[in-house]
Amino acid sequence: MAVVSGGTTLIDNGTLDAAVPTGSLTLLSTQTASASATISFTSGIDSTYDKYVFKFYNIHPATDNQYFAFNVSIDGGSNYNIAKTTTYFWSYHDEADTATTLEYRTAEDLAQGTGFQQISTSLGTDNDQCMSGQLSLYSPSSTTFVKHFISENNNMSAANFSIRNMMAGYANTTSAINAVQFKMASGNIDSGVIKLYGVA
Repeated sequence: MAVVSGGTTLIDNGTLDAAVPTGSLTLLSTQTASASATISFTSGIDSTYDKYVFKFYNIHPATDNQYFAFNVSIDGGSNYNIAKTTTYFWSYHDEADTATTLEYRTAEDLAQGTGFQQISTSLGTDNDQCMSGQLSLYSPSSTTFVKHFISENNNMSAANFSIRNMMAGYANTTSAINAVQFKMASGNIDSGVIKLYGVA
């Protein structure tokens, strides 16, 4: 038996000890949008896993130039109003190869705001415009610490920009988070799939 970087234990044949978490994903639920005002996950988020991942597949708005957002609940989805502090930055490149940037976005962050946190930017309604990516939520059932989250995705904007969105922050509550809701800033989620995974 050997111990490698970070204290990870290997058994004699070089494989991981069975007690070491491997980060394997367990699919808990799948929801498909179809002109949906919101998509809410009100079950499956509990103390079973220390990390939960929402994966987004081709999220498409019904209304042009909208952003995709989320909020969390501590009462099973009766209210989505937990204070959050976040940081948000993006990089982009347009199809015409005339505009590029990498910048912090103060308009998209929150400082103890209770509203929905933006995940993507200016989604378009053209058939080739959508967003894919993920949101990770850490230790949502902790009653000791705040709840950290990280989102990363790429979206095709209404102005034909490829936009890489990166957001992170924490929900400032020591109560257990047990529900998460997604929606557009305005209008419905025309189509798309969201899968919820637990991470072992």
